[in-house]
Amino acid sequence: MPQISYFYGIAIYMYINEHNPPHFHVVYQDYKATITIDGGITVGSMPRRALNLVYEWLDLHKEELMNNWERLSKRETPLKIKPLE
Repeated sequence: MPQISYFYGIAIYMYINEHNPPHFHVVYQDYKATITIDGGITVGSMPRRALNLVYEWLDLHKEELMNNWERLSKRETPLKIKPLE
């Protein structure tokens, strides 16, 4: 599972050949969530503070996330995305 970003203890992953809608996976401590690139949690839970950081990062990197989604659909390696600072 390729990790594409990591910040404030939050790891962001994307998988090859995933189902639609375009999404990514978040792991923070013992929490896991799947978040669609358009901004909604689809599965799992996350503390509000961590989730707010993920949404802030998502707003900054939507285009890069969609590019990675397309790369993965072609079985290409995703690119790293700059962490939230």
